[in-house]
Amino acid sequence: MGGVAMMDDSTRKFTVFGGKAQTREVLSRVYDALRVKGYNPVNQIVGYILSEDPTYITNYDNARSLICRLDRDELLGELVKHYLDAN
Repeated sequence: MGGVAMMDDSTRKFTVFGGKAQTREVLSRVYDALRVKGYNPVNQIVGYILSEDPTYITNYDNARSLICRLDRDELLGELVKHYLDAN
């Protein structure tokens, strides 16, 4: 009929990563990639969190791309919460 298609005006929610399990998976993969490449994973991840400079994270095994998908504030919050819960 050649009519105009109606657009859906509702807002869609986009979530790259959601939940602790996915955050844990990303951190584990980044940690392993850093370790394999000979870096101190804890120092490198802390450097990334403090500076927001992704060059602290290796490109090996897509680690840099993965960690950049996480919100740094949420990541830091989860790390502090986990530390306090464990101690």
